[in-house]
Amino acid sequence: MLYTQATIITVNGDRDIIEDGAILVQGDQIAAIGKTKELTSLHPHETVTELEGRIIIPGLINTHMHTAQTLLRGTADDLELVSWLCERIWPLQGNFTTEDGYTAARLSITEMLKSGTTTFLESMFADRYGFDGLCQAVEESGIRGCLGKIVMDVGTYASDPKWAMHPGLVEDREMSLVGAVKMHEKWDGKADGRIRVWFGARTPGGVSEGLYKEMTAISRKHIPITMHCAEAPADRKFFASHNHTPTSYCEAVNLLGPQTVLVHMVHLDNSDIAKLAETGTHVVHCPSSDTKLASGICRVPELLAAGVNVTLGTDGAPCNNTCDMLQEQRLAGILHKVSTMNPTSVPAETVMELATINGARALGLAGSIGSLEVGKKADFVVLDMRAPHLQPWHNPVSAVVYTATGRDVELVLVDGKEVVRAGKLLTMDEEAVWKEAARRSKEVVARAGLTKQVGAEWPVK
Repeated sequence: MLYTQATIITVNGDRDIIEDGAILVQGDQIAAIGKTKELTSLHPHETVTELEGRIIIPGLINTHMHTAQTLLRGTADDLELVSWLCERIWPLQGNFTTEDGYTAARLSITEMLKSGTTTFLESMFADRYGFDGLCQAVEESGIRGCLGKIVMDVGTYASDPKWAMHPGLVEDREMSLVGAVKMHEKWDGKADGRIRVWFGARTPGGVSEGLYKEMTAISRKHIPITMHCAEAPADRKFFASHNHTPTSYCEAVNLLGPQTVLVHMVHLDNSDIAKLAETGTHVVHCPSSDTKLASGICRVPELLAAGVNVTLGTDGAPCNNTCDMLQEQRLAGILHKVSTMNPTSVPAETVMELATINGARALGLAGSIGSLEVGKKADFVVLDMRAPHLQPWHNPVSAVVYTATGRDVELVLVDGKEVVRAGKLLTMDEEAVWKEAARRSKEVVARAGLTKQVGAEWPVK
């Protein structure tokens, strides 16, 4: 397959942008990339898709996602994190069935693919949601998924008994850690290598130090870790109560290192930033979630300046409320300009790196995804720029970061296969997915006894 006449943002080592560019796909890889005239003359018999007026970017990599929570979109708006968890999200998730988990995964993946995400990192999938169903949804959809199975043995937030999890969500070592290892044995490398199984550890205070150390010992051999950390003021108080900063605590339980992806990382000291850089630990920036929950603003400019690999994630739908990485890019590019009062802070080019090659590095996949280069996987996204709200544009990177949204995605390839064409998902029935999700969401809310609480504040007549 030959895709021609597009503007191609490669994010390769030289950060080349190719005008009137073409990409040749053979099997699951990029076989050639260059000017349209050159590639069409060299490959005259290939099936051609003409893409004049479009921009091609590497597939977006969402490094923090809660696939189960998309079923709960709009159920916990305008709350801070602990209330959001204890009053809404945990009671709702504690009433999930495995069928609900599978439906939620299909809805999440549908939205991600249609808005340009080709790879995602699931942060913390609970046993009751049905991990097999999550893997099946990844397999049938064509997306690439690094799937974190929850690891925990403490059923509170920040070890505070006032902030208890719903009993239906509490897991012990056998169910969580041992269960994750079993899922790794069963699913890692499946779906033509598109599935990778990770540890999805709960926030400090939700895992005993002994279980952390047992998990990290396994991780250093073959299973990476993702974990929320230093997200909200309550987390900072937890660390202080143990005479630690966020990274000194993580270091004490052997969490730091290139096998670990830490999420949010809002409440950091300068020493924390230095330690992250020293150890090669990756950080996920979630600007929509952190602002909507009023958790704070991650110190992204300082992290980048220190050499920390910073990536981008949408977080879950109840705290975003979308899974659209293009919208997440825009906020990541704007937020730090006002927080630092410096309009050059975190420019568009840096934001695109967060959403592509930096994400690939964090997942250990930079050799195969994250940029458009010969020999890498054919994971890319085509944006149709032929619309009033996208014209005119001059710098294609800033046009993508500051102007485009997921609704502008026309074509998506993962592993060399078209999974979205003309804006329509090819691998699953979109209408069936969202209708089933809408039905099951209402059922979950009703089972949790929260129908009135999640409804409209204004009178409904």
